[in-house]
Amino acid sequence: MTLPRRAALVALGLAPWVGALAQQPAFPTRGLRLVVPFAAGGVGDLTARIVAGKLAERLGQPVVIENRPGAGGVVAAETVARAEPDGHTLFLMSNGTAVTAGLFKSLPFDTIRDFAPVSTLGFFDIAVLAHPDAPFKTFPELLAYARSHPGKLNIGSINIGSTQHLAAELFKSSADIDAQTVPFNGTPNLIGALRGRQVDVGVEILAPVLAQVRAGALRALAVAGEKRSVVLPDVPTAAESGVAGFVASSWNAIAAPAKTPRPVIDRLQREIAASVADAEVQKKLRELNIDPRSSSPEQTAALLAGDIKRWSAVIERAGIPKQ
Repeated sequence: MTLPRRAALVALGLAPWVGALAQQPAFPTRGLRLVVPFAAGGVGDLTARIVAGKLAERLGQPVVIENRPGAGGVVAAETVARAEPDGHTLFLMSNGTAVTAGLFKSLPFDTIRDFAPVSTLGFFDIAVLAHPDAPFKTFPELLAYARSHPGKLNIGSINIGSTQHLAAELFKSSADIDAQTVPFNGTPNLIGALRGRQVDVGVEILAPVLAQVRAGALRALAVAGEKRSVVLPDVPTAAESGVAGFVASSWNAIAAPAKTPRPVIDRLQREIAASVADAEVQKKLRELNIDPRSSSPEQTAALLAGDIKRWSAVIERAGIPKQ
């Protein structure tokens, strides 16, 4: 076979691959927007901004944060679900997204089918807290107190249907204790109630109460994560302390609209993972008591599906009416 003929045959063999590559859309072709279902200044918003700054550097395009709080994250999620599936509009998904799927009678989108999860950004602890002068100093002592005073223990949390409120319900059912949950409008009111001894214990994300714990104004009895908190290594997990089923944490992730091309998803995942692994990003996130962790699209999708199933069961057991 002559060299020109061999070259022609090789070229013909490569033609389908070259054509497929040529059909792949360039990405990104303009700035990205990351729609955040929280107000500016919260842990979720700060996480998004920290990662977005590094992601913009890696993609060579700006990543603009668009805060759309309210309605349990429904407005923000719908904005992204209806956006062009080209990777330029992204959603800051969270465990709250999973809670919403079980809490609402109907949604203007399908939480599983209308999104393409890309990667997690980080996880943060949920803690069980008490006043330093409470009659229990440890988590096992709290359990003993609750069981010897059935129906008397009050567990504070923030708003009904929040992750913290559902974590309090999960604590009750996992520990098999008879206790009352008392929701408050926001973390400052919960802190005030704990410090004023209006409730016996509180269940809250650790980050916004960490200063109170470090100052000795509140005592952390346990964390609900799979492992101890890096910022409070002496505080045991609930599982270590005898309540194996009480495992809960908050997380943030990035998702794109469904039907976003897989090459775009893969590019986003690679750049997000590299951004989360960046030393400066890790430092900033850890200062907020966030455990920086990326994941594959498949792992992120499994996390979302698992949390929808788990929190839906908690909502049903607690008899929380659907909105």
